[in-house]
Amino acid sequence: MNDFNLYSFSVQLLVAAVSAGTPLLLATLGGILNERAGIIQLGAEGIMLMGAVVTCLVYIRTGSLALTLISAVAVTALLGVLHAFLTVTLRANHAMTGLAMTLFGSGLSAYLGKSISGQPLPGKAPLVELPFLKPIPLIGELFSRMDVLTWFSIFLVIVLHLLIHYTSFGLHLKAIGDSPATADVMGIRVQLSRYLYVISGTALIGLAGADLILAYTPSWTEGMTSGKGWIAVALIIFARWNPLRALFCAYLFGALDSLGFRIQLTGSTIPVYFLKMIPYVVTILVLMYLGWRNRNKPSGTPEALGVPYVREQRF
Repeated sequence: MNDFNLYSFSVQLLVAAVSAGTPLLLATLGGILNERAGIIQLGAEGIMLMGAVVTCLVYIRTGSLALTLISAVAVTALLGVLHAFLTVTLRANHAMTGLAMTLFGSGLSAYLGKSISGQPLPGKAPLVELPFLKPIPLIGELFSRMDVLTWFSIFLVIVLHLLIHYTSFGLHLKAIGDSPATADVMGIRVQLSRYLYVISGTALIGLAGADLILAYTPSWTEGMTSGKGWIAVALIIFARWNPLRALFCAYLFGALDSLGFRIQLTGSTIPVYFLKMIPYVVTILVLMYLGWRNRNKPSGTPEALGVPYVREQRF
């Protein structure tokens, strides 16, 4: 009986880890695209909130999931255009610009969401049914009924990993992030490329906010990300700018985030505030450990990260 309870607890935790980790994964992948192109992304928190509130507004007003996702991606892509204009064209400080995006997104989302606060959505992200997997222990419970955005995030991890590490696309992206002057000499349009990567990465972060609403917390609450955007920023470093590592990092944090709630269900007397601290404390400890372990190794950080590029400038 105890073994059965332990198995059931583990399966439920894994399923919850995937659900809680998917928004983090999408946000981390978006941040990786930004930062591999040399643009620091500290605006993930505000962008996720904008993606979430637009998803709520459009879905409640129209009932169309397709239009909802398009709207969330389009609005946050516009924020990406603004972020790229400030950092690439005006060469503003990346950290200050990112913080401004967080404050702007947090404030605007709170204003827009007042009229729909607490209202339930007309639906959730559709599930992809795979009944042939159900008889398989663990795999069946985990993969037989995942929603479409979760499958999309896993597919995106594979595609980005292959593109970044095994194609000329990845070489160009590495050149832009490490030495934009060299990339310019090679004929790569650095500023245009940075615009495209920032816009597409920001749209992915917005999609993370949409997933947070559609599959995880199905109603709008002000500040509902609860720091998940900042965790995504930490996971970019944790994953060392690698999409495949980002998958495991996001699901690990998702498991830690869900662990406190699962422990409460067992009747534990541990104060809930300590349980909620688990994922954040572990994230800090892991980053400290990785920093110590890799202190004499290359960090993997794009060499021109946060450095404005002026044509004809040499690094």
